[in-house]
Amino acid sequence: MSFEAMRSFFSLLAILVDLAVVAGVALLVGSRFASGIASTRRRIEASLYGRELTLAFIIAATATLGSLYLSEIAHLEPCKFCWFQRIAMYPLAVILGIAAWRKDRNIRIYATTLAVVGASIAAYHYLIQQFPTLSAGECSVTVPCTAAYIWEFGFVSIPWMALSAFALIILFMHVARSNDHNENTPLPGSEGTT
Repeated sequence: MSFEAMRSFFSLLAILVDLAVVAGVALLVGSRFASGIASTRRRIEASLYGRELTLAFIIAATATLGSLYLSEIAHLEPCKFCWFQRIAMYPLAVILGIAAWRKDRNIRIYATTLAVVGASIAAYHYLIQQFPTLSAGECSVTVPCTAAYIWEFGFVSIPWMALSAFALIILFMHVARSNDHNENTPLPGSEGTT
């Protein structure tokens, strides 16, 4: 498959992830104000119970493999901030995979911390791609952090893809936390049923 096709594939994947994040955040916020949305949120969270770690692992593994494709097959040299994002993402693929296999839900705090750090770096990286004058010159001249090797649909770049993946992992960790908190609470509308 050509680099152009893979670039489009990764960009479309990032947009799908973004849509999932936006829908998830809308449910989280909306559930605070409307009981119908809260009920929908609880049902969706309940349907994901036991799968959150696996889904987060799939996201982290896909992002890891995608970054390896870009550097090792497409030969795009990672900049300093790309490396920092990899430092956050690669361990997530490993620890979420082990946690999903062992059903170790206590991994949430570690995975969330790594994902928040990675998302912060990716957000800054994306920002300096948009506004290169904000860069403090922390990257090399030969591999500038402000260069966008991929720029699809007018906004999707490599840091945007990473930010999308980190955001969805954070969302899945939040769902896992919420599910653990509500494990013994009946779903809305299911009171009195067995």
